[in-house]
Amino acid sequence: MNEYFLDQTPIDDWFYDINIPQLESMKQYIITDYGIFDDGKVYTKEFQTLIDLIYQKGGGVMIIPKGTYISGSLNFRQGVNLYLNEDAILKGSDDILDYEIKETRVEGETCKYYNALINVDNVDGFVLFGKGTIDGNGKKYWQAFWQRLKWNPKCKNKDEQRPRLLYISNSKNVIIADATFQNSPFWTTHIYKCQYVKYLNCRFFSPHEPIKAPSTDAIDIDVCSDVLVKNCYLEVNDDAVALKGGKGPYAHVSPENGSNERIIIEDCEFGFCHSCLTCGSESIHNKNIILRRINVKDAKNILWLKMRPDTKQHYENIMVDYIKGNVVTFLYIKPWTQFFDLKGCTDDLTSKAHDILMSNCRLNCQCYFNVTKSEQYDLYDFKLSNLDINTKLFGSNYDAIKNIEINNVNIKME
Repeated sequence: MNEYFLDQTPIDDWFYDINIPQLESMKQYIITDYGIFDDGKVYTKEFQTLIDLIYQKGGGVMIIPKGTYISGSLNFRQGVNLYLNEDAILKGSDDILDYEIKETRVEGETCKYYNALINVDNVDGFVLFGKGTIDGNGKKYWQAFWQRLKWNPKCKNKDEQRPRLLYISNSKNVIIADATFQNSPFWTTHIYKCQYVKYLNCRFFSPHEPIKAPSTDAIDIDVCSDVLVKNCYLEVNDDAVALKGGKGPYAHVSPENGSNERIIIEDCEFGFCHSCLTCGSESIHNKNIILRRINVKDAKNILWLKMRPDTKQHYENIMVDYIKGNVVTFLYIKPWTQFFDLKGCTDDLTSKAHDILMSNCRLNCQCYFNVTKSEQYDLYDFKLSNLDINTKLFGSNYDAIKNIEINNVNIKME
């Protein structure tokens, strides 16, 4: 196929290969053969012992059979994969003491924090597959967060200790396929400094009622290149796909931070979420990003650019193409000041977003165009093409963007 990102970089053949490894091709280890049972007990130690055994024997796949099996944080190693049978549930413990504290990456910085339920670091070729479920068992964590917020309205996400479901770092050639990820206490899946990662046919869910599951982003992509999200369903109480990479006035010169490049999200369906695709809020440089062939049921925003006044950001070559359904706002750009901290910096931190194409969309909106003009960033070279929008409010006018091209845009005011 001759397809290209907006800067005319060819889309590599890797993006078109959606084959999933076969279970039969791997040496299999069924957890119930190693002292792990569906009996309500927490089996963190036994799970980790089995992971280490598989690694020592040269690799294979740990199989979760039918039933519900509980664990705290697990550390996967080179050659050890995870398969969940269709009626299998790997459930996270709801006691934070079952999650070890290690140096990790959270909210745009490297720090000590609680491990995720599943942790993968410095691995080539990790596969998580099967039609089973990874359940974060998050209700108690959510309730504790909202209780803390009542006590301290300025508390941050890390102030109420909550694990993620899946954290993969410094790894490549990763496949996450067919599984359901639900009820995460915090971010659902987070990949950091990874290359060649595929999410195929997955389902992500966390509730927004009756208890809101705070900050349960479905997929956080953090300093990564070549990522495919395909044929997934995403319904979470925060951003569905968020591009991260660092925050703060010196973030753009720190080696722990960086760009996201060559990211494709396609053929997916979005239920309730704050945004289908978000650049930010901990984000430095995002380039060659595609969101296409998407059905939206109940999202707040299609594309949200969070512009931090304390971070130098650059968003470029973003394509949003063939989107249909129902959304609150089509395009949302504004200053993002949550936990703002210049740290005494007086440098020029002007950000920019340019070469943004939004085309071939058929949407019902509450507000079509919500773009705030600001001296803290430059917006230019946007193109809106072949849009049919039914909306209650037009929103702001186009003058916040320099050199905006409008072709065949039909706005019907309700």
